Amino acid sequence: MNLQQFRFVRETIRRNFNLTEAARTLYTSQPGVSKSIIEFEDELGIKIFERHGKRLKGLTKPGVAVAAVIDRIMREVDNLKKVSDEFAQRDEGALVIACTHTQARYLLPKVIPAFRKRFPKVHVSLAEGNPEHLARLVLHEQADLAIATETLADTPGLVALPVYSWEHTLVVPPDHPLTSLTSSAARHLTLEHLAQYPIVTYDRAFSGRRAIDAAFEEAGIVPDIVLEAIDADVVKTYADIGLGIGIIAGMAFDPRRDKSLVGMPAGHLFGQHTTSVAIKRGVFLRDYVYVLLEMLAPELTRDRVADVIAPATAAVRQVA
Repeated sequence: MNLQQFRFVRETIRRNFNLTEAARTLYTSQPGVSKSIIEFEDELGIKIFERHGKRLKGLTKPGVAVAAVIDRIMREVDNLKKVSDEFAQRDEGALVIACTHTQARYLLPKVIPAFRKRFPKVHVSLAEGNPEHLARLVLHEQADLAIATETLADTPGLVALPVYSWEHTLVVPPDHPLTSLTSSAARHLTLEHLAQYPIVTYDRAFSGRRAIDAAFEEAGIVPDIVLEAIDADVVKTYADIGLGIGIIAGMAFDPRRDKSLVGMPAGHLFGQHTTSVAIKRGVFLRDYVYVLLEMLAPELTRDRVADVIAPATAAVRQVA
């Protein structure tokens, strides 16, 4: 057995058992991948993959165990490469941050400039998507870390660390009927008030949307959600033209910038939420990744992060 066989098995699983896609990703031929996997199975004396004719359909029971071992081995191989890079070039390399649009637009601009000033030779890339996609990027080591509000803490293999807490904000044009309320009365806005108007808010995968739906459902109210979007800028745009009340993450509203809108806090309606940063358990992190984490949240020190991402028997861990 050899590392090339391990790579072929791992990539085949990642590509949903599509040998052609696995071969393309690994820059080799499909017959070569197939032959190598069969030779590996023969050497082990077990079948790793369920087959239907020549097509792979899934993992056998022993294949599940083999895949877990291969994943651990390849993770350590990747870690060895990272250790080498770390000591050869401590202050240069690449950093891929998987994040939602909200984090890319409103959180990271407060951090990236300082990070780039400290590490000018590190190339930073942002990979945007929905939280489930971001989690997969980190699990497959296509991103160093992910930042989002949903899903990350529920993903086996990831450690989710809190970065900041936030609440929703309502945004409406200045002439909207809700603006007639005083700032103190805004705290007493009810779901019944909101249900009188169309609503524009996030797609169900983003920024506390589940909490919005749960609040209305618990109150027995069916809101008139006329438009869903994946980022706050789009929600604000349609609220501004009067399509409906916008419900966005509080950090996405700044009265100095969003001068055409009025913002009203809605934490009492939809609760408090936590945005987390997720890292794959057992992965080796370059020094500059630890620095970025501490820039995101001062309590995310190197010692704390190193401790919680160390391999453990638990599949997933949410750190308070």
